[in-house]
Amino acid sequence: MREKIIDKSQELFLNFGFKSVTMDDIASEMGISKKTIYVHFPNKTKLVEATTLHMFETISYGIDCICALEKNPIEEIFDIKQFVMEHLKNEKSSPQYQLQKYYPKIFATLKSKQFEVMQECVTDNLKRGLEQGLYRDTINIDFISRIYFNGMVTLKDQELFPLKTFSMNTLMEYYLEYHLRGICTTKGVKILNQFISKNQS
Repeated sequence: MREKIIDKSQELFLNFGFKSVTMDDIASEMGISKKTIYVHFPNKTKLVEATTLHMFETISYGIDCICALEKNPIEEIFDIKQFVMEHLKNEKSSPQYQLQKYYPKIFATLKSKQFEVMQECVTDNLKRGLEQGLYRDTINIDFISRIYFNGMVTLKDQELFPLKTFSMNTLMEYYLEYHLRGICTTKGVKILNQFISKNQS
């Protein structure tokens, strides 16, 4: 039952946001009493915490599986983006923004966990790109991996990037191209261009 509650909560939070969805909404969607939810989660904050951790673990595992395939580093970045977007339902309700505003402690914990995972994944991607001659050998890996993470977090700031103007998918596409054009060699840019035109067609 605990898992079922987390699954349903995740679906509702991603579609409508952490603030908008109430314990009543979850109970009614599941056809159970609110008391049943409270048996597993004493309050909404604990439920939000368990749900975000579950989402984080699912996405981290998926990213690990993609990285384990050791694809071309440029393709790998796009595959990860695609996987994350599918799991976050294109973030219609900007859940991360709501999480930061209404559950700042949970947001801070999640952000540091995301940083650890992304730092490892991006660093590995950059090293392989260098070895394969796709990324410039003058880049500072530690700097690029940190700036990349920071950019990803900033994309979710609705004051800077209102969802009315940019869909999350479009933002990610723009950002990945911006990131890769800044670090690619001529060989890398050639692969990137092929990838972009293949994606657009």
